[in-house]
Amino acid sequence: MPIIHHSSSALPCPAYIFEEDKLRRNLSLIRYIMDETGVEFILAFKAFALWKTFPVFRQYIAHTTASSPYEARLAYEEFGSKAHTYSPAYEKDTFAEIVRCSSHITFNSLSQYERFHGEALQGGVSLGLRINPEYSEIETEIYNPCAPGSRFGIMAGDLPTTLPDGIEGFHCHCHCESSALALVHTLEHLEAKFSSWFGQIKWLNLGGGHLVSREGYDVDLLIATLKSLKARYPHLHIILEPGSAFAWQTGTLTSRVVDIVSNSGIKTAIVNVSFTCHMPDCLEMPYHPTIIGATTLTDGAEAGRETSPCVYRIGGNSCLSGDFMGYWAFPRPLAVGDEIVFDDMIHYTTVKTNMFNGIHHPALVFHRSDGSYEVLRQYTYADYRDRMD
Repeated sequence: MPIIHHSSSALPCPAYIFEEDKLRRNLSLIRYIMDETGVEFILAFKAFALWKTFPVFRQYIAHTTASSPYEARLAYEEFGSKAHTYSPAYEKDTFAEIVRCSSHITFNSLSQYERFHGEALQGGVSLGLRINPEYSEIETEIYNPCAPGSRFGIMAGDLPTTLPDGIEGFHCHCHCESSALALVHTLEHLEAKFSSWFGQIKWLNLGGGHLVSREGYDVDLLIATLKSLKARYPHLHIILEPGSAFAWQTGTLTSRVVDIVSNSGIKTAIVNVSFTCHMPDCLEMPYHPTIIGATTLTDGAEAGRETSPCVYRIGGNSCLSGDFMGYWAFPRPLAVGDEIVFDDMIHYTTVKTNMFNGIHHPALVFHRSDGSYEVLRQYTYADYRDRMD
């Protein structure tokens, strides 16, 4: 049973602290866009899957998207509705579970369609194909699904004039924390290459990466763009499946300084969390997370200020040599025991964490609208041990 605290002072540290009010702010915006445009937004589990918060989500949206048997099962059993499922490659041994838990299944290739479509149709699932518009404005190559040689999606030149039996939809994903203008450009390429097939399908899934909840996002342009798309193809059910947009700026990762070391004039504050274990996107993107109360120093000139008594590199507590980032300027010199709070650490963190080195996993805490703190989960040695049982 969850532990309830009425003050943050008694909370475990480290912890991911997820704010209900901020979640509802994002959900209300998404619901508004849905109501204005007639499109459907669904939650992508690859960015956020804290299932104990699903009762809040269900007040605003009806469906989710999955990319594996476990995610599909989470949708069906915990969210309460069957998943819109896409995977780069389904497997024979687990496909029946995918069918059981899915309302929609998208195939990444025609060969996957040939192998599995019969079983899916018998299960009453709506079938789709992932298409590749060969266009994306994503600058970080590791996140670009339309890069040359991509394993994702079918090119227009490889589709038959008449779509295969049972195909009712197209799925296109080529955004990552992208703007409304990026969607405008995407649709230009998508329609130029694939609109000749639109009369044969019932739904069009425009994937994730639509960061509608980011400050400065042009919501009006998005609404106008989606309304125009619906006007051009009124028979199509349009779906967007962002993940980050739901959990953007909804919580923090708390930590404490456990040591301060100095080498070659660089001071590193070692904290009781890890970039590689608990904030892996920081190293993969890479990007510097915001630390509440500190100033992020990103360019070379600023980094030269490491000799300042208040400038520190932050190091994780794993044995990976690269488990560090820097620099940040703090209002005063740090000391062992000081709290370091990383902002916006809910999306693409809680779903990607690992227990490399046996590092203690942060607790999961839900800060409710009534002011209480609900500890959803605390991790123990048994969680680490049993992963390798």
